[in-house]
Amino acid sequence: MIVRRFRVYGTVQGVGFRPFVYRTAAALGLHGWVVNVNGHVEGEVAGEPGLVEAFTARLRTDTPVLARVRELRLAPDSWAPVYTGGFRVRGSVPGSAAARSGDIPADAAICATCLSELEDPGDRRHRYPFIACTDCGPRATVVEDLPYDRTRTAMRRFPLCGDCAAEYADPADRRFHAEPIACPACGPQLAWEDLRGEEALRSAAGTVTEGGIIALKGLGGYQLVCDAGQSLAVAELRRRKRRPAKPFAVMVRDLGAAARLARITGTERKALTSPARPVILLDRHDRRDRHDRRGADPIAKTVHPRLRRIGLFLPTTGLHHLLLDAVDRPLVVTSGNLHDEPIAFEDAEARRTLAPVADGFLTHDRPILARYDDSVTQYSGRTRITVRRARGLAPTPLPLPAREPVAGAGAQLKHTFTLAADGRAHLGPHTGDLAEVATYDAFRTSYSRLRRLTGIEPVAIAHDLHPGYLSTQWAREQRVRRIPVQHHHAHVAACAAEHGVRGTFLGVAYDGLGLGDDGTLWGGEILVADLRGYRRAGRFGTAPLPGGEAAVRHPSRTALGHLLGGEPLGSPRPYPWLTRSFTDRLDPAEVAAVRTMVARDVNCPRASSAGRLFDAVASLLGLCDEAGYEGEAAVLLEAAAGDEDAAPLDHRVVRVHGLWVYDCAPTLADLLARQLDGEDAPRLAAAFHLTLADVTAELVGRAVEDGAPRTVCLGGGCFVNRRLLREVRPRLRALGCRVLVGGQVPVGDGGISYGQAAVAAARLAEER
Repeated sequence: MIVRRFRVYGTVQGVGFRPFVYRTAAALGLHGWVVNVNGHVEGEVAGEPGLVEAFTARLRTDTPVLARVRELRLAPDSWAPVYTGGFRVRGSVPGSAAARSGDIPADAAICATCLSELEDPGDRRHRYPFIACTDCGPRATVVEDLPYDRTRTAMRRFPLCGDCAAEYADPADRRFHAEPIACPACGPQLAWEDLRGEEALRSAAGTVTEGGIIALKGLGGYQLVCDAGQSLAVAELRRRKRRPAKPFAVMVRDLGAAARLARITGTERKALTSPARPVILLDRHDRRDRHDRRGADPIAKTVHPRLRRIGLFLPTTGLHHLLLDAVDRPLVVTSGNLHDEPIAFEDAEARRTLAPVADGFLTHDRPILARYDDSVTQYSGRTRITVRRARGLAPTPLPLPAREPVAGAGAQLKHTFTLAADGRAHLGPHTGDLAEVATYDAFRTSYSRLRRLTGIEPVAIAHDLHPGYLSTQWAREQRVRRIPVQHHHAHVAACAAEHGVRGTFLGVAYDGLGLGDDGTLWGGEILVADLRGYRRAGRFGTAPLPGGEAAVRHPSRTALGHLLGGEPLGSPRPYPWLTRSFTDRLDPAEVAAVRTMVARDVNCPRASSAGRLFDAVASLLGLCDEAGYEGEAAVLLEAAAGDEDAAPLDHRVVRVHGLWVYDCAPTLADLLARQLDGEDAPRLAAAFHLTLADVTAELVGRAVEDGAPRTVCLGGGCFVNRRLLREVRPRLRALGCRVLVGGQVPVGDGGISYGQAAVAAARLAEER
């Protein structure tokens, strides 16, 4: 008989790992013990050498569905002439925060077995909204401290009844040491005003059926819910929430219901049913194929106005399943917040902020300890593009070559932060746009909590160059070393770090705006970079943004900036006879004011921005003159392009002060000329996407000819645009390039903090 000590690091607490170890050892007839220790799992196993070898092999290969083993450490074997007593699970051993080594498990959607029990009239958890087991249920949103035990979660407020205690203690039961388990006798209870349980659910469902709006307490915060098929209900939700145009996500009962609404690939189907249960952006069926059994489209046009795509997701909890069954209609399920505010997660906060929006509150008495909005992803072929990393995905760690502990403070829009150490990065949950005090406070609270849980105390904090970003101001207030990181370098570094790129690469960063190291605004950049630094190899031509932020909200102003003040690069700006049809439909007073601002260079910061060029083209085509939400113009331009075929527009790439520069003037002139000749907006929108793909290939090709590497990392919010990504990748591959794009890390500003942390870690390593 031999004895082997083992330690397992990774996502191994709160995911049924100790029960798995127990069952594996018991099945092999081995002796020993297993315990949670301050974030990791360790133990000792004794038995015949062959059986011990089989046990350690299974620790790597047969782990629970939610577990992620990052490292398995084995001590040298020792002989044990006598070792008896069977195998047992020991009580957890807490330790100091500084010594923590664990990963915080993400929340997991209800599993198939629990769903079966929920629907089984003979099961004691029949129709119990908070059903859970070792494979599903709340994790990140209920944990208070590590090691992860029930006494250190929000569930400690609910002592187990006799039946649940028996399951919890039974190694043969799948709820053995499942911390979030409960039942109707001992667990959380539903509430709606003075009603409880089934009566509360019926009343809430009735309100939705009658066209009302309810606030529902979900896993990571409150959600606002209404019938997705009732136009008046959706319009009223928009009015009360102050969200005039941005699409709403829709929750449907199952895959069959989703397939009746949208086209779903095998990859998307797998993602929809994964434990993360993100919102997936999907292509809707043709209009004639959308009708339900009553002959009507079950989704009101106001849910995703003017767009062909819809965000769908499946129920994440038993409560969602029960509500969908009661209403028997697809539901709008959106963040429980007002415009630009963080999602509400505390009961008092929700009552205060959502009372003007909701007609009632379907709540319960289990506290939510951390704010996690719904995650949003989409697919380009088999490539996942993460739009928002939150519930179900965060804070599951990602690899990052960081030895010393560092942090990334993030950007201003779609804010996240990152804490990194020991080769892994914890990307914090989506916060939102850091424009309000409430959102800023939410960021600071979330950062402090995750820092405490992970035990990571950064020696350096990386931040954006922009001094006006609240994340930058926060970073400068911290009493550790600050490392400024240029916005677009962070974008492409995030992609490179996720894919483990070592050495130099070519970065293509297309987004709205970011401050360049020369003090100007960038946004269409070709960079030769590594994780430590970069040099600019190419860019888009600049144009003024009349009114600064006002131009971002009014794409018509951005279009006027290009027409009146585009960078002179050898091509004439579009002639007045081409621009007249555009300017004549605008307010003459505004056109005159913008003309004066551009001529006098008053409040007209210049930007080399791909995102703002998308805005300008959308306005020129009459798709969006005033944006109701960030990125709306570009979203509508992509929707208009669809799968249309078209001839690319005219374009030029010229050499300016050692950089390859895209001259936008010929593109805009050709677009206006073809519009004047009667070419419709969808074909011209498609032509613009094809043109940008050709431009990107030419800029990259020129950089490669100048000696740049052929590994290309794509970053920035413009690459959320699937048509652009679909056109760019094959063109770059035709040049012999390896093309990478972020998958787990958000490709837009939500991934900036991860890129910042990667740059900070690389610079510290270089110094060391």
